[in-house]
Amino acid sequence: MVDNAVGFTPRVALASLSGASDAAWARGGARHVGAAFLGGIALDEPTRSAARRMVERGREEFLPPDPFAFVADQLAALADVPVRAGFNVRASGPDPVERAARICRDHDAVLEVNAHCRQDEMCAAGAGESLLRDPDRLCAQVRAAGTGATVSVKVRTEVDGVDLPALSARLGDAGADLVHVDAMDSEPVVGEVVAATDAAVIANNGVRDHATVREYLEYGADAVSVGRPSDDPEVLRRVRAATEEWFARKAADPSP
Repeated sequence: MVDNAVGFTPRVALASLSGASDAAWARGGARHVGAAFLGGIALDEPTRSAARRMVERGREEFLPPDPFAFVADQLAALADVPVRAGFNVRASGPDPVERAARICRDHDAVLEVNAHCRQDEMCAAGAGESLLRDPDRLCAQVRAAGTGATVSVKVRTEVDGVDLPALSARLGDAGADLVHVDAMDSEPVVGEVVAATDAAVIANNGVRDHATVREYLEYGADAVSVGRPSDDPEVLRRVRAATEEWFARKAADPSP
């Protein structure tokens, strides 16, 4: 039974990597983590068109004929894997997010709204990082995802003109259960987000070892996630050990 704020244990997640994070990838890391965010996947024509242009210049992207069938098939492929699955999705509006969220709900998976991708094509399509600068549109996507699925929002720090703690508070009010923060080089912002929202916070960026895990958890993060080295078992073993050790020590001595 899981009784922590993020809803999975160990409190380590695999963070989505476009074009790479599929069911096979999640299965490969499942022994070391409690959750895996697949994707990102472009859901509608504006974001799919953006993804096609990104592929043309050499980036990896998932571009299945039917993105919604892809989400369902990938989640079904993890039915026998003891990991909380999630799917990171990119869309220009709320309707495709709602449709994907219903699929995630049916598979007991997390729907993660991507307000993180900073590629020019995706931002021009009205998805990714551009949503951080348009809180009303981002909150509309979060509300659309509130169909019974657990809702995460992937965000990043260091976006000009964006007060991430204030935005995170709005996301929690809109129904986000999780705020997944790519801290970039501004790790203390994780603590500010934790203080600003009632949503659980997953900290991402540079998570590799005891020192990086401890830094984020001491800022108040409820869990950490591993990005680029998510296919490296040794990194995952270190991160899991550090996370479990930190929370065990916290449980034994809850004083600040």
